[in-house]
Amino acid sequence: MDGQLFLIKHLLILREQIAPFEIEFSVTHKELDFSHLLDHLRRILRGQVSLFDWSRSTSLARTFSPRILENQIDARKELEKGLKSTCEEFIMSITKLVVDPMLSFVTKVTAVKVALSSGSQGQNLDSVLAKPLKTQAFASPDKVAELVQKVGTAIQQDLPKAMTKLMLYLQNPSTRLIIFKPIKSNIVEAHIQLQSLLNSEYSAEEIQSIGMLSISDLQSQLDSLL
Repeated sequence: MDGQLFLIKHLLILREQIAPFEIEFSVTHKELDFSHLLDHLRRILRGQVSLFDWSRSTSLARTFSPRILENQIDARKELEKGLKSTCEEFIMSITKLVVDPMLSFVTKVTAVKVALSSGSQGQNLDSVLAKPLKTQAFASPDKVAELVQKVGTAIQQDLPKAMTKLMLYLQNPSTRLIIFKPIKSNIVEAHIQLQSLLNSEYSAEEIQSIGMLSISDLQSQLDSLL
C-alpha cells in the first residue's frame, strides 16, 4: 500500500512539473532485429539458397544483415499509463482488503447455482448441491452473519487506516476523492450484490439476524471517511 501511494504521489508531482513545458517528450529507440535469419538458415540447410552466390539478393552479406527497428516512446503517455495502472492497483487492493469475504461468497454462490442449473438438465448432482442455498454449510445464516461482521470490522478499522495513509501521501482533497470514489463504489456494489442474494434466498427473520448494514447507512459511513 505504501509503495503504491509513494509511486502515485511522485508520478503526480512529475506530471505537474512537466505540464507547463510545451516540448516533445518522445524518444526513439533503435535496435537490431535478427529474427528473419532463422528462415534464411533453414533455406540454406535445405540447399534452396547458395551461401556464396554474391550476385543474388540472398548472398551471405545481404542475408545476414540485421534489420534496424525503430520504436518511439512518448514519455508523457507512459507516465499517464503508469499513473493510471498504479491507481487501479491501489483501488483494487483496498477493495479486496475490505470486501473480499463478500466477493468470495457471492462467487461461490454463483458457482453453486451454475451447478444446480446444469444438474437440472440431466446431470447427476451431489445431494449437498441439491439442498437450498441457506442449508449448506458455507451459506448458513450464521456463516453469512460472520462474513458480514468481518467486512463491517474492515470498514471500521482497516479502511480508516488506509484513508489515513491516503491523506498522508496525497494532500489534494480532489485527488483523494478521485481515488476514493471507485473504492466506495466497489464496496457499495459488493453490499448490493449480497443484499440481493439475501432477499432471494433467506427469510426476513434470517436477514435481520445477519445484521447487514443498509446501503444508505453504508454510504454515509463511507462518506465520513473523507
